[in-house]
Amino acid sequence: MISGTTSLIAHLGVPTESFRAPLIYNPWFESKGIDARVVPMGCEIEDYPAFLPLLFRLRNISGALVTMPHKVTTVDLLDEASPAVRIAGSCNAVRRDAEGRLVGDMFDGEGFVRGMLRKGRNVKGSRALVVGSGGVGSGIAAALAQAGVAEIGLYDSRGSVAEQLAQRLRHHCPQIGIQTGSNDPAGWDVVVNATPMGMNPDDPMPVDVSRIDPQAFVGEVVMKQAETPFLAAAKGRGCVTQIGADMLFEQIPAYLEFFGYPAATSDELRNVSRLNY
Repeated sequence: MISGTTSLIAHLGVPTESFRAPLIYNPWFESKGIDARVVPMGCEIEDYPAFLPLLFRLRNISGALVTMPHKVTTVDLLDEASPAVRIAGSCNAVRRDAEGRLVGDMFDGEGFVRGMLRKGRNVKGSRALVVGSGGVGSGIAAALAQAGVAEIGLYDSRGSVAEQLAQRLRHHCPQIGIQTGSNDPAGWDVVVNATPMGMNPDDPMPVDVSRIDPQAFVGEVVMKQAETPFLAAAKGRGCVTQIGADMLFEQIPAYLEFFGYPAATSDELRNVSRLNY
């Protein structure tokens, strides 16, 4: 139930049809007797810069989950940004502090890295190719860098976007080797599809799957279906894979802490989730 006492967490992005977070957060809130709910809000790109500050004028707003296509735009609307936001150049969590300032953080990458570790894959010292340098891809690249990868390859169909991310990584993480301009997965220990490819059945593969090392860890951010054709093909080569929803389950505990709610584990969230495909 939503009542006059319910605290709201806005889930901002377009289109909203692919949103999966409410199916995880809201059952958990119910199970804990917490009077809060995540509500999808389909804000258009042109309206977003004016809408976000107004949203946080509401008395019963606890925070906002930010997804495509607003993650990059959000950074310039913040009063305070975390190190992850500054490295990534994107933001997926916003709250208002006691002084009324908008504070932002980025948890996509943390969720991806936590998922890798849960599957027993060592991040430190590995070489990772991240295809897609938008909001989610930049967050994953930033988290991989902070987790100690030795080298990161960045590719985006918009070459300038990948180069901008590379510059931020070189500035904040100078110890890490950075490559740009190629989506060839050969030789990489970790391969991540951080593009929307896979949302539609006729989408092309983000990389040439036949060139992925069978020992590589292959991850996906698309959550429209449990296993995209890309992940299915990678699994067919023998790769350990991570579906998009795994990243979501692993990052929600960090979100809840950021918004000031009780601690949760990814296992607790999975046990009550109503996420079905």
